[in-house]
Amino acid sequence: MIDMLSSARQAIHPGQFSRRNFLVKSSYFGALYAAAKLIPMPALAAELAGDSRVSQTPIVDKGFASVRKVGEGLYATISDPSKGFQTLCNGGFLAGKDSALMIEGFNSTAGAAFQMDALRMVSQVPVKSALDTHYHFDHSMGNGFYAGNGIPLWAHANAAKRIVESYGALQGVDKAAALAPLEKAVKDSKTELARKHRDENLGMVTNVFNIVNGTVLALPNHPIDPAKLPIKMDLGGLTAVIESYPGHSGTDIIIRVPEQNVVYTGDLLFSGLYPVTFDTQSTVSGWRQTLKTFASWDKDTVFVPGHGSVCGQEGIALFRALFDDIEEQARKMHKAGVPAAEAADLYVVPEKYKNISIFVWDFSIAPTITKLYAEWGAK
Repeated sequence: MIDMLSSARQAIHPGQFSRRNFLVKSSYFGALYAAAKLIPMPALAAELAGDSRVSQTPIVDKGFASVRKVGEGLYATISDPSKGFQTLCNGGFLAGKDSALMIEGFNSTAGAAFQMDALRMVSQVPVKSALDTHYHFDHSMGNGFYAGNGIPLWAHANAAKRIVESYGALQGVDKAAALAPLEKAVKDSKTELARKHRDENLGMVTNVFNIVNGTVLALPNHPIDPAKLPIKMDLGGLTAVIESYPGHSGTDIIIRVPEQNVVYTGDLLFSGLYPVTFDTQSTVSGWRQTLKTFASWDKDTVFVPGHGSVCGQEGIALFRALFDDIEEQARKMHKAGVPAAEAADLYVVPEKYKNISIFVWDFSIAPTITKLYAEWGAK
């Protein structure tokens, strides 16, 4: 039917909630993160404790998100969903002498407004543009704030189309009919583990359905042709380099400030979390090549991820290691003749990664395994 629903049929992380409690007692946004068992994580990775570019104290902290300096004119907005759901993803802004660039629309207009208020705490320059790093709901549902304030909204050339196809297609649709395939997937599960995965997936997609149907969509109006990247944006004494890499969504854009070795990665980096590969245009091999590129950059690079703590190269190394471990286990299952559909539920989190969060099994582990099988020409 659409990306979100069709992709959601594949698998999930064992949850502690019954489906009834999950859907009835949890708030829309709370369920998104309760389902994934996300735990509060520090805004900064330990490796950045001594980095003079990165402020240890935020300029503002509202609980659900804080904003801190990560370079000269560079700021990171770091979400903490355990304390609220106005932002969900990370973002940030770049403030030069002449203008500013806002990064992410977040999942609500309140989230985008919060980031604008933070900008005004440090600079009064006009906002040249806002930019969605990709089309997913938690990065774009708050775009209406920018549209309402006449701010040009940049994104990958395919982002607007994907928003309409994935989320516009859900608006006004009968919920029971839309979710019926996921209900059936729960009932048809052959094992208790698979049933838990499908059940959590149903809860997640139900919440996304509700979020989207409570949002007035605002589409990016400045499409970025990836074939013409990289491009530079002059903000006045501060230059942002906009680049595109494959991996998470097929619409992924990053913002680099090479002079300061700071990178806003969008969801091409989940810091301290397993990768999320549910998107039909997500590519495991492409994403791993992108991470190899990130790892080749300066050892002192500061990465502002799409989710999780601001980190350095240690965060990139961990994320690559998570991909490696999933592949190692998937390859063993493949060699043993385990079909992809079964293998998708059988990954075992190693003890050393027990504190690494999984954002819904069917959005993360399961599609990573099935995509690996597909890359190997297996089913």
